[in-house]
Amino acid sequence: MNQVNKRPDEGPKRATNVSLSEALIADARDLGINISRACEDGLSAEVRRERAKRWLKENEAAFEAWNAYIEHNGLPLAKYRKF
Repeated sequence: MNQVNKRPDEGPKRATNVSLSEALIADARDLGINISRACEDGLSAEVRRERAKRWLKENEAAFEAWNAYIEHNGLPLAKYRKF
């Protein structure tokens, strides 16, 4: 996998401290859940959501401009649409 498509969680691991509910940890252990992997998966999902949210915010003006263009001029190549 090239550098651009590399997932952030595929690199070297680093120990960190995380505070979690004792009951949640006990349940996870009883169910055989890998706590480190579950935390990593959750953090990875949260990072993706935050990046998507920021990307949408950063590009909001472009979306608004495109929508205004479409509203004023119609869809490009609309005459070729089959639906």
